[in-house]
Amino acid sequence: MVSNSYQYEDTASAQDLQPKQLRHLAWRSLLLQASFNYERMQAAGWLYSILPGLKVIHKNKKDLSKSMKDHMEFFNTHPFLVTFIMGVILAMEQKKEDRDAIRGIKVATMGPLGGIGDALFYLTLLPITASIGASLAVNGNILGPFVFLIMFNVIHFGVRFGLMSYGYKTGVKAISKLKEGTKHVSRAASIVGLTVVGGLIATYVSFKIDYTWTQGESELNVQTDILDQIMPAMLPLAYTLLVYWLLKKGRSPIVLIGLTVFVGLVGSFFGIM
Repeated sequence: MVSNSYQYEDTASAQDLQPKQLRHLAWRSLLLQASFNYERMQAAGWLYSILPGLKVIHKNKKDLSKSMKDHMEFFNTHPFLVTFIMGVILAMEQKKEDRDAIRGIKVATMGPLGGIGDALFYLTLLPITASIGASLAVNGNILGPFVFLIMFNVIHFGVRFGLMSYGYKTGVKAISKLKEGTKHVSRAASIVGLTVVGGLIATYVSFKIDYTWTQGESELNVQTDILDQIMPAMLPLAYTLLVYWLLKKGRSPIVLIGLTVFVGLVGSFFGIM
C-alpha cells in the first residue's frame, strides 16, 4: 500500500476560522450531494463544502493542491451530520496534521455518522414530524404541511450548524466522545423510530376486506369477525411488509405504486375492498 504521507511546505499552523466562515461552510454543505456519483459518491460535494476553509488555511498553493486532491477521494456519509466531520477535518488541516491521519479520521467517522443519521432523522425525526403534520392535514387544518416543514427543519438546521461549530472547536478530541455514545444513541433512536413507524402503519395504511359471508340467517364479516380477531390491522402490516420485501428485492417504487393502485382498483371492482 502506497503511503499518502506529505510534508507541508508551510508547516506553520493557520489562523482560526471565524464563526461567520464556519456558518458559510455549513450553508455550502447543503450541496453535498449535488454532484453525487457512483464512483466517488459525495466527494465533489464534500470538497465544494470545505474549499473556502482550505483556502484560508493553506496559503501555499502546493499544500492547497495536495489537500484538494486528497479530499476528492471517495466520501459518503449522512448529509445532515457531515458538518461534524467538516469541523474536525478543518481543525486538523489548520494544525497541519499528518495527511494520513486526516484521511484516517475522515474515513473512520463517515460510516458511523451515516448510520446514526439514518436512525435519528429518517427513522425518528421524519416519521414523528410527518405524522404530526399529516394528522393536522387529514383533519382539514391547512397548517399541517407547514408545521411538518418548520419542525423538521428547525431541528435539521440546528444540528447542521451546531455540529459545524462543535466539530471545529473540539477537533480530534470529539472523536473519542463520539465513540462513547455511538451504539447507545443509534439503538435508542432506532427503537423509537420503528415504534413510530409501526403506529403509522396501523393508523394510515388502509387495507380492509369488505366482504360478508352469508349462510341462511347467519352472517360473518371477514374483516371484523375473522381478521381483526386474529390481529387488528393485520392486512396493513402484511401489505407494508410485502412492499418492503419487494423493495429489498430491487423492485422499482414506481412499480410498487402501480401495484398498489391495481390491487385497490381490482378490489373495488369486485366489491371486496
